[in-house]
Amino acid sequence: MIELRQLTKTYGDKKAVDGITATIRPGVVTGFLGPNGAGKSTTMRMILGLDRPTSGTALVNGRPYVSAGAPLAEVGALLDAKAVDGGRSARNHLLALGATVGIGRRRVDEVLESVGLSEVAHRPAKSFSLGMGQRLGIAAALLADPAVLLLDEPVNGLDLDGIQWIRELLRELADQGRTVLLSSHLMSEMQLVADHLLVIGQGRILADTTIDDFIDSDGGAVVVVSPDASALARLLTGDGVTITTREAGRFEVRGLTASVIGDLAFEHRLRIHELTPVTASLESAYLELTRDSVEYTATTPAHRKAA
Repeated sequence: MIELRQLTKTYGDKKAVDGITATIRPGVVTGFLGPNGAGKSTTMRMILGLDRPTSGTALVNGRPYVSAGAPLAEVGALLDAKAVDGGRSARNHLLALGATVGIGRRRVDEVLESVGLSEVAHRPAKSFSLGMGQRLGIAAALLADPAVLLLDEPVNGLDLDGIQWIRELLRELADQGRTVLLSSHLMSEMQLVADHLLVIGQGRILADTTIDDFIDSDGGAVVVVSPDASALARLLTGDGVTITTREAGRFEVRGLTASVIGDLAFEHRLRIHELTPVTASLESAYLELTRDSVEYTATTPAHRKAA
């Protein structure tokens, strides 16, 4: 189990992590989501003792990770798959790691087999593709059979077979009663594997809930395309209704059904060219929740043309 208690990290006058409190429990896959710069990587680094908190604590199984007698056996982590001596073979890399906690050749060979690298075990890591490097990083995280796993973008660079494999692996690890914290920007993958979500934005927790409840909270939306968009949007505005304009003549409505929007438009003789309900999903719920927490916002060609 991982416990975060008022965890804070400040760099100068910027709070990268702002007093977050949460419990990541065993037996479930917890998805860790947030925009770039939200504080995800900093939080994971503080859990692992790589960054010192400005205040608050991060506990792994009731104590700071750095106080663990055999850290690799306590927590397996994949933060940067490139953090490998490129001149070493995959097997020698794992043997060197294993030597720190008394793990020998048999376990190294087992892990190489489980991640599909047995046939390239003697090749230098610098010759590996991105996907092979990810597999090696996952092998290192699993090496000491830890009870807690922290994985940052584990499917990065994997092919379809590898993605399917990591889905099954994460599910198996959670079913074994392990604590699994998974950070990823791939919403489709997160929706398939996560049981619980921890969402942060600008260093603060925005949501700490089950994935089903998180998606249900979105309620879906309706995309409206109309030559009378401005007039129709004003008509629809009211309590509990959110209207987001994407481009000229097109907007998105939350809080009203397509039939209600269509009836109101007909009643006021306003034209509609498109009225499309959008089913609630993890991606739509996440975008709605973090809309005001994005650090860098780009404009689309349509936005620039409309401006």
